[in-house]
Amino acid sequence: MAAKIKKGDKVVVLTGRDKGKTGEIVQILPKEDKALVRGVNVVQRHQRQTAQAEGGIISKELPVHISNLALADPKDGKPTRVGFRVNDDGTKVRVAKRSGDLIDG
Repeated sequence: MAAKIKKGDKVVVLTGRDKGKTGEIVQILPKEDKALVRGVNVVQRHQRQTAQAEGGIISKELPVHISNLALADPKDGKPTRVGFRVNDDGTKVRVAKRSGDLIDG
């Protein structure tokens, strides 16, 4: 099945503590059906000092399940579903269901 959201996409969080927040996908974890989104699901962790890293309280992003994310519409930034369309030259592109705009260049 084709990927509906990819690295670099702007997404909106649909549920949970960060509902309504938008961010860019930094990494996709396909085996767990999760994605790392910049600025979303940020938690603070206590880290012991090592030779490479300084100790203290650090903030880091945890993965969000893909079902809790929706692509942001290129036109207005609101959540939209993703559809697919085959162009005349045979290339398959992603389309925003809300506005009909192309997501891929």
